[in-house]
Amino acid sequence: MLRIRDCIWLSAIPVLMLFSAMGAAAGNLTGMYDAGTLTPLQRPEAFGNNLYLSPEDGERMAQQAQAYNQRANAASDPNRAAPKQGARVGGYNMFWIDRGSEAVLIDGKFRTSILTTPANGRIPPMTTAGQARMRGLQNDWRLLWRSQDLPAARNTGTAWWLDNANGSGPYDDIEQRPLAERCIIGSRSTAGPPMLPNYYNNHKRIIQTPDHVMILTEMNHDARIVRLNGEHRQASAASWFGDSIGYWEGETLVVETRHFGEFPPLSGADKNLQVTEYFTRQADGSMRYRFVVENPEIWMEPWGGEYVWASSDGKIYEYACHEGNYALGNIMRGARELEKESRTAQANAG
Repeated sequence: MLRIRDCIWLSAIPVLMLFSAMGAAAGNLTGMYDAGTLTPLQRPEAFGNNLYLSPEDGERMAQQAQAYNQRANAASDPNRAAPKQGARVGGYNMFWIDRGSEAVLIDGKFRTSILTTPANGRIPPMTTAGQARMRGLQNDWRLLWRSQDLPAARNTGTAWWLDNANGSGPYDDIEQRPLAERCIIGSRSTAGPPMLPNYYNNHKRIIQTPDHVMILTEMNHDARIVRLNGEHRQASAASWFGDSIGYWEGETLVVETRHFGEFPPLSGADKNLQVTEYFTRQADGSMRYRFVVENPEIWMEPWGGEYVWASSDGKIYEYACHEGNYALGNIMRGARELEKESRTAQANAG
């Protein structure tokens, strides 16, 4: 299997010489990191504008998470009854979940949320246009497949799309399915920008050269290429992760990204999204990651935050999303079965 590290071949040039050539102002970001954290993106409303947890609360959060994981990983009762019809039985069990083991600790203080701006630590309200766009994403069948946050009301177990004028819907061909569902990009903006923690597979690998910084995200094998000291491409050259250029401010790499496609990885954002990120390697080898989101067409004000990526000795292995690629086929087959059931029911009723 060809791996990223096999592609970045430094020939006979000593690594230390390579990084020395980058100049005294540039830090060395190359390394492995784990971005998992127990700290939520948005602050629970009960904390108000309080950004910090007491040390006792931070430790309590970690202990509660550990206790919950132990309960969730306990062996299931083989004699348990089947769930009630229509009950939600959940997705992955805790074997697959790895959100981290502690709250975000910055400058010796535990955080109540990753978001620090606005002061309440919550994503600001959407503009009127942003709200209308989100309603369209969730209610217009022609756009439903684009949304990462489908309303539960659409999960009816019926071929509801047959009620449309021409009977077409979001399961007519595979390319209609969301990018994350098709394993083209990861879910929950995990590769960003902004790069947010996920339920699992939170490792990042950074490789830095004099002209580029590559950030490989474990889920879904997404690789962002940041061009150093360059200029943005034309807006017409839009891409899923946008166009990223970087420059150094002392030991901090500043990355500015714009020119996204119509549906960026960040839920709710549109093609006008602009994200500024700040990467600072800390003395213990961890990464302090900060970000600012600007999308005035969608949100009423900018928002942003920061958290720490722990230094990791782990490795990024192949992410075999949809191994054998049978899941998408089953999605389409399931839709066809629902259509058969609906047509049979209509014929019997007639």
